[in-house]
Amino acid sequence: MLAEFNWSQAAASPVMIVLMLCSVVAFGVAAERAWFYSKRRGNAGAVARDAIRLIHLNNLTEAAHVCRTAAHPVGPVAATLFERKGENVASIEERVHVALSQQKLLLERNLNVLGTLAAVAPLLGLLGTVWGIMRAFHDMAQVGSAAPSVVAAGVSEALVTTAAGLVVAVPALILYNHFARRMNVMLTIAENETLLVRNEMNSASKNASGSGGRPSIEREKSSQDASHAPSPAQA
Repeated sequence: MLAEFNWSQAAASPVMIVLMLCSVVAFGVAAERAWFYSKRRGNAGAVARDAIRLIHLNNLTEAAHVCRTAAHPVGPVAATLFERKGENVASIEERVHVALSQQKLLLERNLNVLGTLAAVAPLLGLLGTVWGIMRAFHDMAQVGSAAPSVVAAGVSEALVTTAAGLVVAVPALILYNHFARRMNVMLTIAENETLLVRNEMNSASKNASGSGGRPSIEREKSSQDASHAPSPAQA
């Protein structure tokens, strides 16, 4: 049945041409996003562990380099923790939020195209249905007969465009949901691992300040004891 169908006549429909263009655009966007997400795929936990290990060794420069060279979004986000633009909590949180927003913009680029095609393609198929029915009635009016051979071309065009709209819309919707889910997961992991790195940095800085403060206190006490000790002449 499919071999006997006149595909060239159905493809000549304006709506069908638009649907074929939509399918090409959807395939191109899906391929580009799949390639981009594969490049950003990485072990976020390993990046955070390496950075934490270097922080404990007090090698912040190398820890920042590990974060900046990471492929996963956790790298650029965690790298903002090593920027010395402000040490207060509000400034650090603001830098992290800005970095997360930048990564979100990169990850969701062109996803709106897939979402739009998933919503518009069924409507275009419905438009093709109306177009085909109008063509069938036009042929009936010209011939003056309602024979099946007269209306078959218009009805087939209506059904084919409806099916084509669904064929374009269903994969586009599936791909859109898939990439949106991957984006949310990657951003959540990046935020969580960055929080772990930040907590380790705070703990390391507190330990360093605490260990560095004890000798000075001991020296101050020893100097005070020496000043209060009686001199040999007084003895």
